[in-house]
This record gives sequence, C-alpha cells and structure tokens, in this order.
Amino acid sequence: MTAQPMPCDKEELATLFLFDKLSDEQLARLCREGRVERVEPGYLYREGDDATCFYVLLQGTIVLSRRVGGDDVEVTRSSERGVYAGAFQAYVKGPEHARYQGSARVTEPSRLFVLPAETFAAIMRDWFPMAVHLLEGLFFGTQNTQRVVNQRERLLALGSLSAGLTHELNNPAAAAVRATSALRERVAGMRHKLGVIAAGPYRRDTLETLVGIQERTAEQVAKATPLSPLEAADREDALADWLDAHGIADGWQLAPTFVQAGLGTDWLDQVAAAVDEETFEGAVRWLNYTVETELLMNEIQDSTARISNLVDAAKQYSQLDRAPYQVADLHELLDSTLTMLSGKIGRDIRVVREYDRSLPRIPAYPGELNQVWTNLIDNAVAAMAGTGTLTVRTALDRDQFLVEIRDTGPGIPAEVRDRIFDPFFTTKPVGEGTGLGLAISWRIVVNRHHGSLHVESAPGDTAFQVRLPTTAEPSDAPA
Repeated sequence: MTAQPMPCDKEELATLFLFDKLSDEQLARLCREGRVERVEPGYLYREGDDATCFYVLLQGTIVLSRRVGGDDVEVTRSSERGVYAGAFQAYVKGPEHARYQGSARVTEPSRLFVLPAETFAAIMRDWFPMAVHLLEGLFFGTQNTQRVVNQRERLLALGSLSAGLTHELNNPAAAAVRATSALRERVAGMRHKLGVIAAGPYRRDTLETLVGIQERTAEQVAKATPLSPLEAADREDALADWLDAHGIADGWQLAPTFVQAGLGTDWLDQVAAAVDEETFEGAVRWLNYTVETELLMNEIQDSTARISNLVDAAKQYSQLDRAPYQVADLHELLDSTLTMLSGKIGRDIRVVREYDRSLPRIPAYPGELNQVWTNLIDNAVAAMAGTGTLTVRTALDRDQFLVEIRDTGPGIPAEVRDRIFDPFFTTKPVGEGTGLGLAISWRIVVNRHHGSLHVESAPGDTAFQVRLPTTAEPSDAPA
C-alpha cells in the first residue's frame, strides 16, 4: 500500500462524530501525534498482522473482512466519514490483543487519519480514564463470561454424552450377565444329560457318532442367519410336527431353539439314524443343550464386542490418548460421534451415511471437530423431535473437505437464520440451551481450522455444511 502524507486539519477532525466533543487542545494533540495519509486502493492491514495503527476514514471507501478458509470474506463496506478500524482495542492491556482480528482495505483513493496504537492507548487513558476502566472491565468480563459458559456448554455436552454412553453400555452388559447366568444353567443341564447318556445302553460307535453330530451342530450354530418371523414360524411348526411324530414330548418347546440355530428336519433325521428309538429322545435333548450353549456364547460374544466397540468409540471421540493436532480420518470421527449419540438419536430416527471413502486423512484438531459434530448432530436430532432422517455426508468440494449434517426437521425461520451463530442466541426454551453450541462450532471451524460453516434451511430440509482445508498448519486461535 502506498501512502502520501497530507496536512492534518483539526477543524476537519472536529466534524467527525468520534471527535466532535473534543476541545481545541485535544484536537491539536491528535494532529500533532497522528497523521493524515492519502492511500491508493489496497490493504491497510491483514488479519494476524501486528496491530500498530488506529484508522479513521476521512474520504473514500473502506472494506473490513475476515479470513474464512483461504479467502477474505467481506464483513463491512462503508464510505461514511468517521468510520474507524484497526487497533481500536489498544487500550486493553496485554500482548495477546496486539494483532489485527480482521483485514481492512480501501477500494478507491482514500484519505485516512492514522494514530499509532501506542498513542491511541495513551490518549484514551489520559482523556477517558474512567471509560477505559469500564471498557477493560467489559472486555475482560465478557471474555471470562464466555469462557465460563463455554466450559459449562462442554460439561453439559459431556454429561449428555456420558448418560447416553452409560445407557448404551448397560444394554449389552445386562445381556451378557443374563446370558452368562443362563449358560451356567445349560452347562449344568448338559453335564447331567451327558451323565445319563454315559450310563445308558449306548455303544461306543453310537457315542462317537453323537459327538460328531454335536461338533457339526456347533459349527452350524455359528453359521446361522436370522430368519423373518414368518419363516421362523413355519420352520418351528415343521420341526414340532416332526418331533411329535417321533415321540418327543413337548417338541414345540425345543423347536424354536433348533430353528434359531439354523437346524431343520434333515438334521433330526441324522440324529435319528445314529441312535436307536429308546435313546433318541435323550440324545435330542442333550443336543438341545449344546445348541442353547452355543447360542448363549454367541450372545455373550456379541455383547462384549459391543461393549468393546463402544469403549473404542469413546476413546476415538475423546482423543484422550492422542496429540491435540494430528492427521485424522474424518469418517472415524463422525462414526465415533454417532456412536456416542446413538442413545439420544433413538430408534425412530434413521441415520444415513453418505461417505466418500476415497477422501484422504485431514490435518486437524480431532477432539474439537468431534465437538462440532456433536453440536450439529444434537441440534438436528432435537429439531426432528424424535422422528425423521439424519443424513451425514462427506465429499471433496474443489480443494476442501465437505461434511454435511442434514435433517428433516421443520427448518430454521428466515428471520433468525443470520443470528444462529451469535453467542448466547438460542431458539430453545429457557433452560434447554445456552446459545453457544453453534458459536463454539463456528469458532472451531473458522478460527481454528480456517474453514467455513454455512447453513441452508427449508421446512423438512436443513443442512449445515462444514468445509475444511485439505492442508493446514496448527492454529494459535482459541477454540
């Protein structure tokens, strides 16, 4: 940017709304310690640069912007005399506030009044000491309030997730306990029946045949596939009829277990051919214990595997054993979040995953991205009030990753759509939301990952779109 020094006229400064209450002596100090410059179109400063100057527009057009992804997105454009930009918070003490929070440029030859940041801070403290104390208190108070509420928001989310995870863990754990208790009874029954068989008139070759059938039966149980209720009922009827015809009392009680294991009348024919009529019923009931034992062990295996998967998902979600910034798999992050929220999502919301599995891994703060997915999915589920379709889609959108969370809820009213990312704004009833979920998500996506967060909404179709750069460096910006 080229700048041409120009005379500073205190009479001109007095016409600006910022300075119209100042005395001649104060205006003279501004001219003495500041300067007027004529600048050509271009940037006055860029986001992240050291905040060195306070600018006031005298003539021309100034544009303020924020960085989103790799682009500067326009926030404000003005030609009004007296609008200001730059280090206007220089009165706040501390080096953490010494960088520009956005970018500024002029779009035509413009005149600007420029004060060095140090001078601006000194003038503010000299002329308005009480106001500076109030503004500092307001600034830091707002920061502290937001920090506390952010922490509260995270704790509320953690509490909700913990409750859901506890519920999800309790189901397979309870199933495993029930199956273990039943298994103990079946094993005891099988031992008893085995003793009866051993004391009976079985020949050695008959026992060997039965043991062989038992082994093949166990293998068959492992391969069994679920049947529809109608198919299962038909097979149970056929098996019960077969057992009744061969003198097995209460065959209808045995039939469901055999059908669940994928065993039919052809299997019973093998058993009947291996033993004589006198010992047939004892052999069938002994094999029934075998089938029940295998089915219960399968249930225990499935339950413990479910518990293990939930624990893995919790570790993936929390990122407790991983570096804060790393290269991660987007789909693992999304799946772990969906698993953690499965209790809240419920059975009446259909979850559709439209993943582009060809996407490369992403450099990011995975734990913070999981917080974004949690907020967006939780809002989508709440909007659908327990029933609808939740679609999670990933894709490569030009040079950015796209993650889209879509729901079939009533939509976001147009009159509040521009405010949903504002801190403390919420459409939920009092006590049900802090209004920080989307604000936190926006900061994580935009400030921390240099991406963008956008919403499109209509009744029955709302989509939050997160775009993230495919290459990025760690950010110093707070989440």
